[in-house]
Amino acid sequence: MVTLIIIIFIAGYLAITLEHPLKLNKAATALVTGVLCWSVLALYTTDTHSPSHQLAEVLGEVSGILFFLLGAMTIVELIDAHDGFELITSRITTTSKPKLVWIVGFITFLLSSVLDNLTTTIVMVSMLRIVVPEKKDRLLFAGLIIIAANSGGAWSPIGDVTTTMLWIGGQITAAAIITKTLIPSLISFAIPAFIISRQMKGHVQRKDDKAEKKEFTNTPFERNTVFWVGVGSLLFVPVFKTVTHLPPYMGVLLGLGVMWVITEMIHSGKDEEEKGLYSVNHALRKIDTPSILFFLGILLSIAALQATGVLGNLAAAMDRSIGDIRIITVSIGLLSAVVDNVPLVAAAQGMYGLDQYPTGHFFWEFLAYCAGTGGSCLIIGSAAGVATMGIEKIEFFWYLKKIGWLALIGYLAGAAAFILQYQLFG
Repeated sequence: MVTLIIIIFIAGYLAITLEHPLKLNKAATALVTGVLCWSVLALYTTDTHSPSHQLAEVLGEVSGILFFLLGAMTIVELIDAHDGFELITSRITTTSKPKLVWIVGFITFLLSSVLDNLTTTIVMVSMLRIVVPEKKDRLLFAGLIIIAANSGGAWSPIGDVTTTMLWIGGQITAAAIITKTLIPSLISFAIPAFIISRQMKGHVQRKDDKAEKKEFTNTPFERNTVFWVGVGSLLFVPVFKTVTHLPPYMGVLLGLGVMWVITEMIHSGKDEEEKGLYSVNHALRKIDTPSILFFLGILLSIAALQATGVLGNLAAAMDRSIGDIRIITVSIGLLSAVVDNVPLVAAAQGMYGLDQYPTGHFFWEFLAYCAGTGGSCLIIGSAAGVATMGIEKIEFFWYLKKIGWLALIGYLAGAAAFILQYQLFG
């Protein structure tokens, strides 16, 4: 039974990593893999009721992550529908390339800590087409955005899916992950940004986008209201959890409900066709539902491995062969550049329990940093990289040659800073 489940999981995993050559959506593969793993467990076990009870417990944990993602994605889509991100991108006026490196980088770094790194990347790369029209320069900026988005998402409990998973799972706390990983994450971004800024010379010729701007039907008041309420709702989630001790998805759903009421009120006087473009119903149709189903499938697969004891045995084997938890964690981060970081973190949660590494332990906080930033080393190693690859048609080996080594230097420097910070301050 265990061998068959492992074979199914490995086959599914390979199909996920080869998504583009196979032209098979990874969400479909993940769902099939998850259901098959649990089906084998149910068919071969002697206790017919045990798998159902285990699955019910697993779904209780997984649903928290899925509802959180559903709410957060919808809030972001509402902001985007109201052109709220124009408040940020329209304020970039400099044409100096070195200055633009730092401005674009810091905006991405900060924005991805509030939004998710994928959405931030799409917004910033789209903005680059106006700010940096020259293709050669724009590719370097796009590479910087990938690094900055992943680094920015790593130090916030709501900035990256893996960090959110650890937060919801009880392995980290919101306050600790911000204070412990902010400086390492900043270093992992700042070093590549410094090197890229030294490579940039002169000024960019800004694109005249007046003719390309669409005529927005929503007013500045509506745009500002939705933007600030949306961002405030996301920032309120950690506060809500701290005060009520309820799961984070409850805070996100509260924020979504408030935004739903507000958007219905401010557009109440418009006709149904125009009102529909700015409604929650429209935003729900635009969110990345396949990604949510991918998380469901992969988390179910990992849970099946955990239920059979495979992950516990793997953790024991790694401890015996490697021993140093710091090397293990850095290796997981580098592996996330090849394999999606979501299943890697899910596997780590199954391999190491809270009895071994309690909430706030060095391992969990270091894992949040490594899994969040390690994927920048390859363009296929993160959702931000894959999105940029599609938008700007960046080649795999171009990224490896021009950006990958910069991301690796930043990643290792940030990891060293994290370890040094822990040794100095605990």
